[in-house]
Amino acid sequence: MQSHTGRFASVKPLTPVLLTSLFLLFLIAVGSKPAQAQTYQVIHNFTNKGTDGADPYGGPILDHSGNLYGTTYLGGKYGAGSVYSLSPNGSSWTYTSLHSFRGQSDGSGPGFGSLAMGPNHALFGTTEGGGYFGTAFAVCSCPSGEVIVHSFGTGTDGAQPLGGLAFDSAGNSYGTTSLGGAYDNGTVFEITRAGVESVIYSFTGGNDGFNPVSGVTVDGQGNLYGTTSLGGANGDGVVFKLSPSGSGWTETVLYTFQGLDDGQNPTGGVILDKAGNVYGSTFFGGADGGGTVYELSPSGATWTFTTLYSFSTYYGPYNKLTLDAKGNLYGTTNGAGANGLGSVFKLTHSSSGWTFTDLYDFPGGNEGGLPYGSVAVDSNGNIFGTATIGGSDNQGVIFEITP
Repeated sequence: MQSHTGRFASVKPLTPVLLTSLFLLFLIAVGSKPAQAQTYQVIHNFTNKGTDGADPYGGPILDHSGNLYGTTYLGGKYGAGSVYSLSPNGSSWTYTSLHSFRGQSDGSGPGFGSLAMGPNHALFGTTEGGGYFGTAFAVCSCPSGEVIVHSFGTGTDGAQPLGGLAFDSAGNSYGTTSLGGAYDNGTVFEITRAGVESVIYSFTGGNDGFNPVSGVTVDGQGNLYGTTSLGGANGDGVVFKLSPSGSGWTETVLYTFQGLDDGQNPTGGVILDKAGNVYGSTFFGGADGGGTVYELSPSGATWTFTTLYSFSTYYGPYNKLTLDAKGNLYGTTNGAGANGLGSVFKLTHSSSGWTFTDLYDFPGGNEGGLPYGSVAVDSNGNIFGTATIGGSDNQGVIFEITP
């Protein structure tokens, strides 16, 4: 297979620094739909003091007891990021710093992916830096408190894993690197339960796409689904599927973005419902230029693409959507919303289609702004997420929206 590294050698991955620059260049102050009345509250202000974190690019996850777990890109004891928990305590929340990254061999800068809870309730994730060129880690109840599962950047094993990890039913984990691999255009990798890492696909930079920023999603048959933010036949990214077989893994491009009403630059990856429908979002493009939410529905050997919603302000959803038990979709926009500082939205499914609701528009200041992460939704419909700026010390916040 022909390498396309040279063609895209000058294209850099969509990292926090690049995205901040893009925000300054392209932000357009256009109004959005009014937000539906909700109760919004900040439940933790990051301070970047002591072991507390700063800049929470990844969203939180929930356990069965209602505890939240997440990462910060910066802060912690050594300034290289942290892993935290937030536990309900009556009408308040108790924050605990679980690990501070040292910025060397144990990793630096947990990126946009949420944590994954693996065997023995250990918390697994990836860091953008540290190690050779990023790490996969586990924070656990073990003597060291943290285990480096793999250090990326040696040979063709991939580099700069931004999107976190996902587990299959056997306890193997999967993820992506935005760079590296056989063609230096990113990879999909597997880490067995025994801790052995292998690249199962290297993106060529051609029609198969390149620069997968988000992690993958695993279905019940062990197939992997994801997106590349760039590449494909039109250069605007693709949705892909990797299917296991006895001879290895087969990649299939399910959809190639055209940069039109369908959107472009799908940074957020995808999620699946019980019927096998795939849902995702794009950061740019769509009918109004501000990104889209879309659905891919299987029909035999083909897939039907439908745009569910187009945002009218630049910087749409950056991360994965969240699906609740009723089939409703939730997400954040990074720069859309009435104030240009991001929003939280919901798409409600009914027999007549999808209804969009703007749940909250970030105003900045003490309430936060510029969310990059996914949200977590509990069984009562409470929504939890993070914003990277604002709060009492302007280091970001964790928020809750109560319906």
